[in-house]
Amino acid sequence: MYARGETVVQLMERLAPKHFAVPDDKIGLQVGTLRKEMRRVLVALDVNPAVVAEAGELGAELIIAHHAVIYRPLAHLQTDTPAGALAADLLRRDIAVYVAHTNLDTAEGGMNDWMAEALELEGRGVLEEVHTDQLFKLAVFVPRTHQETVRSALFGAGAGWIGNYSQCSFNVEGTGTFRPEEGSEPFIGQAGKRESVDEVRIETVVPNSVRKAVVQAMLKAHPYEEVAYDLYPMDLKGRSFGLGRVGMLPAAEPLDAFAERVKRALNVPFVRIVGDPAKPIRKVAVLGGSGARYIRHAKFAGADALVTGDIDYHSAQDAEAAGLALVDPGHNAEKIMKPKVAEWLQARLREKGYETEVFASGIDTEPFRLR
Repeated sequence: MYARGETVVQLMERLAPKHFAVPDDKIGLQVGTLRKEMRRVLVALDVNPAVVAEAGELGAELIIAHHAVIYRPLAHLQTDTPAGALAADLLRRDIAVYVAHTNLDTAEGGMNDWMAEALELEGRGVLEEVHTDQLFKLAVFVPRTHQETVRSALFGAGAGWIGNYSQCSFNVEGTGTFRPEEGSEPFIGQAGKRESVDEVRIETVVPNSVRKAVVQAMLKAHPYEEVAYDLYPMDLKGRSFGLGRVGMLPAAEPLDAFAERVKRALNVPFVRIVGDPAKPIRKVAVLGGSGARYIRHAKFAGADALVTGDIDYHSAQDAEAAGLALVDPGHNAEKIMKPKVAEWLQARLREKGYETEVFASGIDTEPFRLR
C-alpha cells in the first residue's frame, strides 16, 4: 500500500510544522496535486531542471524541497522562460512540489540542529526565537480501571512535559454519573438507567504542537463511547523554537582549524573566513542559509564565531569590527537536509506500513565554482 500525498505531507509536517515558518515564507504545496498515491518521493535542496529530470527517471510523483520553486511572484507563466519551462516540465511529468523552508530551519531536530550536530556543538540553544508553543491543560474523566491505559496514551503522544520532567499529571478520584439514552452503546451500564462509576480525573499539560495527536490518542485509549474531557489554554509559556543554534565546541580551536572543521563537516568545497586565523573559537552560532542579519544576534549570544551563508562585504566588515569571526560555507551547505529528511520520512512511512520509498537527491545544485 502506497501513501497518498496528503499523508506524506502530514508526516512531513510532524517534523516541520507549518506554523513554525516565519511570516510570508513560501512553504507548502507549490506545484501539482497531493491527491494521489505516491510510490516514490525525492528530497531535494533546490528544484531545477536537473532535479526534475532526476525525479522523472526515478519515477517520483513528489519532490519535497527546502527552497521554493516559486519564490518571486509570477506575472505570467510563459514556457519560453526558465521559470515557466520548469513549471511546465513538472506539470508534464505530473510531479508535485512541496516546500518546507523556515519551518524546517526552526524545527527541533531540523536543519539548524543537523548543522550544529555536524559541527559537534554541545549545550545548544536557539539563536533567535520564532515561535513559542502555547500550553493547554487537558482534564479527562476515566473509569478507575482504565486510568493507567489512558495516562500512558497521553504521555506517549507528547503530553505531560514540564521543563525537564516528563509524564507529569495530577489525579483525583471521584464519582461520575450518567444515563445512557436510546441508541447508545455504553461501555458501562444500561440504556435508560442512571449509573454511578468510580472515576479518576486526570489532568496534564499539552503543548499546542501535539494537541491534536494527544486528544486523538486519548480518545482511542478511552473505553467510553462518549468521552468527557476539558481542554483550555494556559498563561504559562511553553518551549521556544527558533532560527539558528548556539553551542560550545568540545574544546577551543584556532579559527583556521575551525574553518576546516566546517568545510569537512558540511561537505562544502570551500569556505570564506572573516577574522584572525589564530583567534580561539569555542562558542559558535550556526544558521543555515543567508544569515548576515544575525551577526548582532550571534555577538549578543557571546559567540566567538558565526557559521552562515551569503555574507556580503559590508556585513563582513561589521562582524570584523565587532570582533566576531565568520565562516561562510555558502547557502548550499543546507544540502545536509537531503539525507536527513529522506531518512526521517522513510522511517515514519515504514512505521505506518506504507511501501512508499523516499530518496535523497544526488544532484549538486551549488552554483559557485572556484578557479
